[in-house]
Amino acid sequence: MNQDRKAVLFGLGAVALWSTVATAFKVALAWMSPLELMWVAAIVSWAVMGVLVLYQGHGAEALRRGWRTAAWAGLMNPVAYYLVLFAAYDRLPGQEAMALNYTWALAMAFLAVPILGQRITRIDILAGMIAYAGVWVIATRGAVFDVTFADPLGVAFALASTLLWALYWLFNAKDRRSPIVAQWQNFSVGVPVLSVFLLIGPGIEWHGWPALGAGVYVGLFEMGIAFVLWQLAVNTVSRAAKVSNLIFLSPPVSLMLLFLIVGEPILASTLVGLVLILAGLGVQQWQR
Repeated sequence: MNQDRKAVLFGLGAVALWSTVATAFKVALAWMSPLELMWVAAIVSWAVMGVLVLYQGHGAEALRRGWRTAAWAGLMNPVAYYLVLFAAYDRLPGQEAMALNYTWALAMAFLAVPILGQRITRIDILAGMIAYAGVWVIATRGAVFDVTFADPLGVAFALASTLLWALYWLFNAKDRRSPIVAQWQNFSVGVPVLSVFLLIGPGIEWHGWPALGAGVYVGLFEMGIAFVLWQLAVNTVSRAAKVSNLIFLSPPVSLMLLFLIVGEPILASTLVGLVLILAGLGVQQWQR
């Protein structure tokens, strides 16, 4: 098996796992608050990343350097990003939160102009107009000439999550830590902060084994194994474009799982909006 074929298999594995997380979020949030889910998932992901750091022989590197970056990066991801993202999933149908979250790549392209001094092209502007037209369709649930949103706070959380994710990667553009070490250090900062939030807030409650299982699934697959598979894909492939477009397979599968498992009826506005968002991302990818 050649390297590119391996990379595609790694990438498909990551996309398959990411396709399940919208459903996993909705299932878990039926039992737990966003903060409780984040705490359980972060502990699981921290443990998985710790095992991988030791397995790859990065233990000394993880303990000695990189903590100055982790001090702020860990507050952005996992703490701020996932809390805001889970708050969006808690308020919105999974299909809407998932679709809105997919605009982070466009947000990153626009924010790279003031932060990294990169230029923006006409294609970037066109892609943004197409994708954010889709955001408007989803946010208004098809009533595009009505400025009354069904859940404005949920929409605000979903769009804020895209800004946080984009800013996280832009600020980390010069991060010299290896990806696995960076993830473990960030979660090492995030877990204590989340623990404090949980103790001074709702406290720790037992919601049953299904709730715990859902939280473990999110931490293991959304934040852990999927990240490793995608990193392997990117590191193995000869040209990044061969795997980057695989992410377009995730939304349709996510919608199907939300319909079959959670029982969410698929709204026509979500389908139209998602097509526009994916079209905008496709235009941006085509340029690259």
